[in-house]
Amino acid sequence: MRGETGSGAGVRRGVTIGALGIALLLGVTGTGLAVPPPPPNPSDSDINSSKADANAKAGDVGRLTNQLAQAESKLSQLNDDVELKMEEANKARVDSETAQDEAAQADREARSARTESDAAQTTIDKARADLDKFAAASFQQGSTIGSVSAYLTANTPKELLGRAQMLDAVGGSRLNALDTMKRAQTEKSNKDATARKKLEIAQERKRAAEAAKHEADNAQSAAQHVQDTQAAQNDKLEADKASVEKQLFEAQQKVSGLQGQRQRYEDWKAQKAREDEERARQAALAASRPSQGGGGRPSSGRPVQSAPAGSSVEAVVQRALSQLGLPYAWGGGNGSGPTRGIRDGGTADRYGDYMKTGFDCSGLMIYAFAGVRSLPHYSGYQYSAGRQVPLSQMRRGDMLFWGGGGGIHHVAMYLGNGQMVEAPQSGLRVRVAPVRYGGIMPYAARLIG
Repeated sequence: MRGETGSGAGVRRGVTIGALGIALLLGVTGTGLAVPPPPPNPSDSDINSSKADANAKAGDVGRLTNQLAQAESKLSQLNDDVELKMEEANKARVDSETAQDEAAQADREARSARTESDAAQTTIDKARADLDKFAAASFQQGSTIGSVSAYLTANTPKELLGRAQMLDAVGGSRLNALDTMKRAQTEKSNKDATARKKLEIAQERKRAAEAAKHEADNAQSAAQHVQDTQAAQNDKLEADKASVEKQLFEAQQKVSGLQGQRQRYEDWKAQKAREDEERARQAALAASRPSQGGGGRPSSGRPVQSAPAGSSVEAVVQRALSQLGLPYAWGGGNGSGPTRGIRDGGTADRYGDYMKTGFDCSGLMIYAFAGVRSLPHYSGYQYSAGRQVPLSQMRRGDMLFWGGGGGIHHVAMYLGNGQMVEAPQSGLRVRVAPVRYGGIMPYAARLIG
């Protein structure tokens, strides 16, 4: 039984008084009368006023419903933007690591060039020593070497011939020494310049990559802040809508009376039965999915066993499905399996991804295709890693991507029959789900076949 409102109690009192009046008029006792209570008879003014109030509340509910639908659409877009910023941060992290490797290689080459430059300097020093030696030899000959007097002062033809041979040798050696010194000098300058240039380029790339990573981190933080603000606005709209819906229900109850209330209850009960039936159907479908994926999973979410790496489509698919139920962890996953996530300063940190062992979307693809080729840990690079085929031609084992003008923010693997396997987002787990076509990229990436 429902509790009675104040108006219901008034009606009951009115019925009691009316029944008592009839009993007195008929001259019979109360115990001998069985007259049903009459229904309430409100005035036309009361009815019209109640209808106007209910209509106003219905209008408010409709207005808030529209506002909430727009807000939820905006929040969905912001969620996509946050995912995009997270993937851009992933890209910046990969690029930064690559730039650091390039800078280290350039530094090694610079040190090697410096060693060669020092060797060239030794050659220069040797050439100069040779010149000094030739100059000293000339001085010891009385400063006659290289002059006409060297020939004029010869006493015999044999002495004249010896001096001519000596002058030729000294002159040739001097020229060779000078030429050697010039070549060594040029070689040293070239090696120094090459080493400096390579080091400057590598350091500039490293600075640019670090700046890009800092910018990506800031952009992700800003996007997360906007998303949080919108989520708070959505919560307020939800609360306002719930409050007005309650007022509408009360106004409708006043207009319709108990019969209308009962009808609404029956309608609600029927709707609830349909919802319960749908939940049961979804639960049965979810329970059947792990058996389709090729492996059960204990309550801890860890895989019972991992599928072996292979280069066939089925090997790749089964390898991805073997990780069903593992937590999403931003930055997690490599060719060997799940790894601990990393901090992102935003959404992933709020879900504690850095304390979880699992996969993010691109990490799951790295693991699945480990037997085919090594993939970069960024969905944007994975989009161009294979042969691109139109979505109308996608087939089992292809990679699907989501994004827009700002870039790609998600990747999953197509299983066929409208299903895909993915590591969705922080707070969720690796799962099989229907393909979502909102925001999907026009091409799939095919690495096999």
